[in-house]
Amino acid sequence: MSTENYPVVFGTEDILRSLCDSVSRVLSVTTQSQIRYSGMVQRISKTCLKPDIGCFVLFDGGFSGLVVINFSAPAAMELYEQYMLNMGMSKDELTTSHTSDEVSNVMGELMNQSVGDFTAKVARELQTHITQNQPKMMALSKQVILSVDTHLEKPEARRVTFFTGRNNIFYLELAIDRTEFIKLNDFDASEVPDPDALMDQVHGATAARPAPAVSGTSEHDELLNSLGM
Repeated sequence: MSTENYPVVFGTEDILRSLCDSVSRVLSVTTQSQIRYSGMVQRISKTCLKPDIGCFVLFDGGFSGLVVINFSAPAAMELYEQYMLNMGMSKDELTTSHTSDEVSNVMGELMNQSVGDFTAKVARELQTHITQNQPKMMALSKQVILSVDTHLEKPEARRVTFFTGRNNIFYLELAIDRTEFIKLNDFDASEVPDPDALMDQVHGATAARPAPAVSGTSEHDELLNSLGM
């Protein structure tokens, strides 16, 4: 049967918007600041790691792709500082260098949470499954730009500009295989399973299940009866 009668509900730009929403939401919550992204998106020919801090994550499964985030030093330090202060650290304990391992670790953790939120939404909204690897972070000098080979068959690449609460800038780049998700049946994409409710249902079903009938005679007695004893 032809799929032309069904509307395309998710394409590259929709997937990109979902990813940007996840990054914006996770960073806003974890840093207690307003992270927003541009309403314009760039079509680009390839993804690159650029100064001052480049980070990338590969994902695979229902569809494959690559997420790159390039932070300027001021943007990385702002997010790092806000995150650590929100975690209860004092400002005196924070590093002042964007090239330190501590900053890279925090940026990697924030990216891991952001992409994790995105993969969970993919499972709910697209009813497919993707997995991600651990983010790779790299502090780069102004003279170094690294291209990332995605090994995709028909890659589409996009770049979106993000702004921090202090208007520092960082860039998100997404490269994925050209793909479209076509809705065949209606489903509730917003329905998120509640583990507690699920356990209550399991316990309720167990309690409602009738207990097995207890026989008046044991197997031993039945054996004796069959032998005429």
